[in-house]
Amino acid sequence: MTRRADHPVAGPQGFLHWMLPLMLTLVAVTVLLSGRDLSQMFADLAQGGGMYLHPAVAWIQRGVSLLLLLIAAERLLNHVAMRRPLPAPLLAWAFITYWCATVAAPALFGSHPQISHEYLYSLAIGLAALLATEADRERVLAAARNALFLFLVAGALLAAVVPSMVLDTAYRQGMLPGVPRFGGLATHPVALGMFAQTFLLCLWARPFQRRWLNVLGWVLGIAVVFFAQSKTSWIAFFLCSIAMLAVRHGAGVWRRIGDPREGAFGIVACLGAIVLTAGAVALFLFADLGAEATSFLDTAEGAQLMSMTGRDQIWVIAMEEWRASPLFGYGPGLWDDQFRAAINMPNATNAHNQFMDTLARSGGIGAAALVAYAAVLLVLSVRAARATGGLSLALAIALALRSISEVPLLIFGYGTEFFTHLLLLVTLASAGAPRVHVLPAAARHGRWRPVS
Repeated sequence: MTRRADHPVAGPQGFLHWMLPLMLTLVAVTVLLSGRDLSQMFADLAQGGGMYLHPAVAWIQRGVSLLLLLIAAERLLNHVAMRRPLPAPLLAWAFITYWCATVAAPALFGSHPQISHEYLYSLAIGLAALLATEADRERVLAAARNALFLFLVAGALLAAVVPSMVLDTAYRQGMLPGVPRFGGLATHPVALGMFAQTFLLCLWARPFQRRWLNVLGWVLGIAVVFFAQSKTSWIAFFLCSIAMLAVRHGAGVWRRIGDPREGAFGIVACLGAIVLTAGAVALFLFADLGAEATSFLDTAEGAQLMSMTGRDQIWVIAMEEWRASPLFGYGPGLWDDQFRAAINMPNATNAHNQFMDTLARSGGIGAAALVAYAAVLLVLSVRAARATGGLSLALAIALALRSISEVPLLIFGYGTEFFTHLLLLVTLASAGAPRVHVLPAAARHGRWRPVS
């Protein structure tokens, strides 16, 4: 007798997985057409200039924006037409509230109100990402991994062809004396470090099918993280790796330690912990850490560290703007060309801290929404850690650490910082979505029959 199969439902395909590659393509094309000299970029910025934008970039950006909005509209309309529930209602409402408090409110009620249709892009794109299913997550991860891989490869090739575009030979603030800082096709080496660590996390969660591509990807990704010389990226990737390993293998390792049949493994693990603890104690007791710290702080690098590379001055300005408009902040135009010229700080393109930037730009209401939104992201990331193989937790850690010195949760339009944020939204939403069984291709064309 032929057994009746369950009634699987084909999940939405759509074009959601093209969003991140499109955003990354815009970044790469902008840098390629700029003809920049990375070693002179910061000097140009200090003189009131910036990276040259080719006239074609404006039209390319319009095209990318249109495609992103069409993709978002297709997903939103399809979701409404099929009457599907929200995969993660708490996350969706938290995102909408965050956008209203940090974008809409300061744009309308800030001390310097400024309205633009571009502010709606992040809302539409974010809402589409919040409708992602588990199948969508796999496609988005694969597409982001492939796009980032090509992005890093292209930057590495340019280092041999047009080194001035991707290498900052004038960089003297890193921990690798005499080694140029690698910026690739990103707008800044720090942004490249973020892209590289995101690529490694995507590769970890969804490896290539070919072994040699995986090896090449890991070598390339780690090399880019290293030579971008972003200390935040070094620390972030280290902690993200610990999170991935803990989620994927932590329970198994703990079981093996407690298993009497795995006595040798338990002994080795305990000895390793003892050696590490003894080494830390010996370093603390016998090394003159105070003298070493004092000696380091007397250097130029130490002085930069104490002032967070000049960020303390920027934070003073941010606090002044918040005090001037405590509820809704300065508005979207904070840190634009006119504002930076007025305060004579041409390098201050943002507050270099997510909380300080939101407080100054969006006021106390925006800062409160930021704290609430970050808490929701963290809680959901922990809850979804096992379902996503540790990816949700790793991405949340990456964003949290980057928030210390950059603004990865800024959503006035879509930009470089929105990449990892959007990937986290897809990951969290898909973890909360009901499992959808996708029919084989033959079934979708009416040629599939259940097995007898």
